[in-house]
Amino acid sequence: MSGELDAAGTAIEGALLGAAVEPSQGGTVAEGTGACLNCGATLSGPYCAVCGQKAHVHRTLSAIWHDILHSALHFDGKMWRTLPMLLFKPGELTRRYVLGERAKFVSPMALFLFSIFLMFAVFSFSGGSAVQNNWQRGAQEEAAKLDKEIAATETRLSKPAELKPGEDKELTAKLNELKMERNGIAFATTGAPIYDEAGVRSSDGGKRWLSYNSKAETGWLWLDQTLDKGAKKMVSNPSLAFYKLQSNGYKFAWLLIPLSLPFVWLVTIGVRGHRFYDHAVFATYSIAFMSLLFLSITLMSRIGLDDSFWGLAFVLIPPIHIYKQLRHAYGLSRGSAMLRAILLLLFIVIVVSLFAMTLLFLGLLG
Repeated sequence: MSGELDAAGTAIEGALLGAAVEPSQGGTVAEGTGACLNCGATLSGPYCAVCGQKAHVHRTLSAIWHDILHSALHFDGKMWRTLPMLLFKPGELTRRYVLGERAKFVSPMALFLFSIFLMFAVFSFSGGSAVQNNWQRGAQEEAAKLDKEIAATETRLSKPAELKPGEDKELTAKLNELKMERNGIAFATTGAPIYDEAGVRSSDGGKRWLSYNSKAETGWLWLDQTLDKGAKKMVSNPSLAFYKLQSNGYKFAWLLIPLSLPFVWLVTIGVRGHRFYDHAVFATYSIAFMSLLFLSITLMSRIGLDDSFWGLAFVLIPPIHIYKQLRHAYGLSRGSAMLRAILLLLFIVIVVSLFAMTLLFLGLLG
């Protein structure tokens, strides 16, 4: 229960962080008269012309909760103008924001923060992402299949009189193979073997015991010791290691933005009139959309929607969205936008790989 409460708190925290970086223009309050309570300047409207504070201030407890919900769900009402455009017209949203229409829409960073923290909260409540849940379900099904085969093989070996000459050796070898595979699944899911005598399958086809005996060789003793210590912890408790990697994924999700910038720049070479700021807006809105898409897919999988449906959606929607955003944000022709979208999709694989390597390195550092 504490995890769910932490998740809820984190979601609200993300919304408030988003609201903190979000410009406040566009909201409406009553006209102010008299003097500003903050700086003393004469008021001539809903905001102070000197310090920007609202003319109307509150001192009620209910207003505190209103502020929290307002920040979490509305962003001064701009969320409901931004989300439809992010979904259906991402390129137009990017272009209009870059060209100066800031008061109408949620800023890219605010939307990014909100989506990341909301994704963390939902995954905590629902028990993990769609990918994680499918992997766990597949592991459970494979484990059940192996357990059945192991039991059947052991039953046959318990009746030597019914075996052909030499069949006992074949069944013993098969049983050891099955136990090694079963240990591999148990090791990945719980960090402990089921059959101590069997070990787990190694990359060279042999048998490897559940231990970490390698030594890092980076040239820095302190780093070698830190990496070795982290690797031993990950091997001894993979479930905890996976949780830490997932937590680091939320904490360092912002790294996706600087990692993406050089590749967005490469994709848009030859398109004049755009700066790195424009690329940053493009990348941040795109990452926010992908986060919300991943969140939606997870929710659909949790309510029992067919895997083939949301799997197809995850394959088709991102390329189409990237194509539309590229075309309209940078004013490209259909052919140019399509070629650049394909190239950007290839670069995304590199970005995700670099991000995953960074998370793994951070996990090894503890």
